Amino acid sequence: MKDKKEVEEFYDRLKNELDESTSWPSMYLYKFIVPTDESKIGQIESAFDNSGAVINKKTSSNGKYTSLSIEIMMDSADAVIEKYKEVGKVEGVISL
Repeated sequence: MKDKKEVEEFYDRLKNELDESTSWPSMYLYKFIVPTDESKIGQIESAFDNSGAVINKKTSSNGKYTSLSIEIMMDSADAVIEKYKEVGKVEGVISL
């Protein structure tokens, strides 16, 4: 686990990169990998409930992991980062 300062520096860089490369509002594609567990997948999906997000799931060949690709209209870089932080609370999730 990275320390709090490293995490904040990462999100600061991401915000700068998003603001420089994107005109808001814009479509954004999130990609997550999580151990195949319906409750964990459900937690991620619920973070995007009622938002108009398109969610695609694919289970790995051995069935241990599930990848989620979530395409959604976002209003700002800050909104993108808030979703990453919300989903990051799910145990075992990897954000790509």
